[in-house]
Amino acid sequence: MSDIIQELLRTKAATLGYFELEGADMERTYSPGKWTIRQILLHLVDAETVLYDRIRRGIANPGQVVWGFDQDLWAEGLEYKSLPIEEARATYEAIRNNIITLARRYYQSHGSNTYVHSETGLRTVKEEFDKVVWHNDHHLQQAKTAMGTC
Repeated sequence: MSDIIQELLRTKAATLGYFELEGADMERTYSPGKWTIRQILLHLVDAETVLYDRIRRGIANPGQVVWGFDQDLWAEGLEYKSLPIEEARATYEAIRNNIITLARRYYQSHGSNTYVHSETGLRTVKEEFDKVVWHNDHHLQQAKTAMGTC
C-alpha cells in the first residue's frame, strides 16, 4: 500500500475517534477564542468535500479554475457552533473513503494533472491529495491540544 493511502487511512481513523466525543469534550478548544473540537470536525467535513471536488476536477478536467473558500464565513454561515455532528461524521467518512478510492486509482497516473486555484495559482492533483493529509493532521493536532493529549 502506498504512503498516501496509509496516511489517508491513519488520519481518517484518528479523526473518526474525535467524532465519538460527547458533551463538554466536544466543546473544548485548543486556545482561548479558537474553534472547539466540534467546529474543527465540521470544518474538516467541509474542507474534505471541497478538496474532493478539486481532486475530481483535476483528474477529469485538468486546467480548470477552482475557487477558494473562506473557512470563517462557512463556520459562521453554517452555524458550526450548533450544527449536529452525527450526520457530519457520516459525510466525513464517506468523502474520505471516496478520496482513498481516487488516490488508489489516480495518485500516480493523474497526479501531475494541473488546475488553477483562485488564490494560490497552479496546483497538481498529487498536491491536492497530499493537502488532504496535511490539512487533516493540522487540525488533529489542534484537537489533541484541546484534549490535553499532546
